[in-house]
Amino acid sequence: MATSIYFPQRGNGYAEKARSSNGLPVHSSAVREKWQRHYHSSSWMIPVSLPIPGVRTRRLRLMLPNLPKLHHTTVTRFGRRRGRLVLGLGFLAVVATILLMFSLRDRFVPEDRSWPTYSSEPPTLVYRREDLQRIWEWEVAAGHYPSSQKIPENIGLTAPFINPALPPRKSATIPSRFRSPTITHTLGTGAKRVYLDIQSKPPNVAYPPRPLQGSVADMDVIMEHCDFSTNKYVRDCLEVLRLGGGLDNGARVRRGKMDDWKYIFVEDGEPQNSTQITPLINPAFALKSQGEVDPNAGFIKKRNVDWEPHVRFSPPSKYLPHHDRPAACEENPHLFHMFWTGPFTDKPYLALLSFLYTQNLGLHLDADHDDPAICRPKFWLWINPGPAASVPNPTAMRDMFEQLKANPWASPFLHPRFKNVIQFKLWNTTEQLDGVPELRDEWRDLRDNLFNSGGIVEKIPQQAESSITVAKDAGDLGGTGATQSKSGLDDDDKVNRVGSKSPSSYDRLSVILSDMARFVLCHRFGGIYLDADTILLRDWEEMWGWRGAFAYRWSRLERYNTAVLRMNKDSALGTFLFRTALKNGLDFHPMTVSRYTKDAALEGLLLRLPDALFDSAWLNTEEYQRERPPQPYFTEFGDFFFTPREKSAAPHALGFDGFFKGAYSYHFHNFWWQPFDATRNWPDLGPRFINGERVARTVAEASKAESVEYDEDLVADDKRDLDWSSVLKRTFEAYVRGETPNMYGEWLRW
Repeated sequence: MATSIYFPQRGNGYAEKARSSNGLPVHSSAVREKWQRHYHSSSWMIPVSLPIPGVRTRRLRLMLPNLPKLHHTTVTRFGRRRGRLVLGLGFLAVVATILLMFSLRDRFVPEDRSWPTYSSEPPTLVYRREDLQRIWEWEVAAGHYPSSQKIPENIGLTAPFINPALPPRKSATIPSRFRSPTITHTLGTGAKRVYLDIQSKPPNVAYPPRPLQGSVADMDVIMEHCDFSTNKYVRDCLEVLRLGGGLDNGARVRRGKMDDWKYIFVEDGEPQNSTQITPLINPAFALKSQGEVDPNAGFIKKRNVDWEPHVRFSPPSKYLPHHDRPAACEENPHLFHMFWTGPFTDKPYLALLSFLYTQNLGLHLDADHDDPAICRPKFWLWINPGPAASVPNPTAMRDMFEQLKANPWASPFLHPRFKNVIQFKLWNTTEQLDGVPELRDEWRDLRDNLFNSGGIVEKIPQQAESSITVAKDAGDLGGTGATQSKSGLDDDDKVNRVGSKSPSSYDRLSVILSDMARFVLCHRFGGIYLDADTILLRDWEEMWGWRGAFAYRWSRLERYNTAVLRMNKDSALGTFLFRTALKNGLDFHPMTVSRYTKDAALEGLLLRLPDALFDSAWLNTEEYQRERPPQPYFTEFGDFFFTPREKSAAPHALGFDGFFKGAYSYHFHNFWWQPFDATRNWPDLGPRFINGERVARTVAEASKAESVEYDEDLVADDKRDLDWSSVLKRTFEAYVRGETPNMYGEWLRW
């Protein structure tokens, strides 16, 4: 057909617009007229509007090549025959290019190739799917997964694991032809759960009751009410934690039926027998594809490393409900760990006081009273007296206790009344790493990478390395005492720095060492690790009852913050983390650990709890949820130490009960150099510890411009508006002095 039929020719070679007999353009509708005005015929692309199925009010708008324009241009330039030939050759070239790309892919790329996701973070995985299945099975069989949350599909299970920590549930009745070949649930065989209505009973309504021994916090319920990913507010989460835990102690107002807010339960009855219990699994693969099957399809191995040898775990201990356990602490010791470097200050002092004030230590009973049915928590404070990269000192243990006795902030906790609940332990990096079977034979090869944080390795200067040659020759590296010879280095340089004295002199090496220390301690001894800038706010009994591992969320990000870390002793998860870290430069930064578990689909085994439980101010400090903040309302972490003037009436008026009530702890994020109570910067624990108080007061008063007589304290000398940090410190100290009971109404008996 002639080209002129489609494009009436004008003298200049361009298409002539349709016109009526009177010479005006003709348009079929108003829409066509607007299109004619906005999209000229010379455009190479034309819009096409297509209906969207199920959406009547919207249409899909696409831009497609203007074929008539293309045809007209080629014909005009090359002539009718040559123009059509050029168009045909161009079309064939496009088709040939597409076919060539597909043929090269089929020839050189395996059919089961797992294409990587393009991101700035390289893969960290060193375990095969078969081994990841064994890790999941071991943890579930040990009772470390008391959750109904699904196991990731890419783990590739073909049969459910027996879960002794989960009660039986009705199985799905989906016909087999509609079921997925991949199993994502566990088969519960545990005891029945009874959820508790915890309230103070008359006449003891002034204080909340202690949690019931053996009670368990249901993390599935907590996640339902507190998960930031599902737009839950910290304020609402704290209300659920407060009321469900019975912490309102008489201040409860009618809210209607609150069964959905009950998150603490006890196991009742006997575990259910199962006929499906089998020995440890053989590898099961539910992920099918055409052709040859890659058993690790979907998992991306770390580059330039070999797969880890297949893991073989010994059978875990049989899981027993609390009422069937022979001893309260035999299988699940309640150990708090904390790591501290340098001289003892008011920061670990307040952490220990909060431990005495909140936990069920039996200090209100006679010293010789012992109830074997109650598992009393213990606090192990691990001290690294010298710099993080210091030479081992043969007398480090003796020196440590001499320094603790002479330190007014530490000496009160050496009192015989606390000997069964607080213990000071010396940190030795070499000894601790040799105590981890997964590391002991290989960590020395990576000792130059020991201070690795997020892939950034802090190198020790050569002049410092020369002063620790003896330690390296012996296989030791850091952390067992003061440096024997500093070779003339500055005491406040990166290597010799002990503790963080200001924002500009931050002890980065000790912080990096603590990132590794928390995993070592929890894997070797079990328990919960706390950062030293943590204050406990309630009894953790139900947290101990949850046998799974956990950390908490890094504010708005779906990453871990390991300022609180719970792991089980000698667990399969611990083996995975240490072997993976070893192949990734011994990097234990929480962001890197998040990559380890995500790459291996093991995030469910290290539960990422909402930060509302341990770090309730974090989202507000990053400008989230400020329209409905919790109490107190902090816009920055410094508000804890410097309460804004317009909010400064709250701390003294509300006291401890008004401070993030319902949360388990508070993380004040560093501020090591800022005293909790600037006007009374000394331990105020009464006549039993007056000698240490006098020493601390002398130091505090000497730092002032004028000497102040402190034989008698006057309210006129005190700060008028007390900050939150001061109120909490003075509250805990009043309990030790015997002037007030703890948060559960128990008086300290000496």
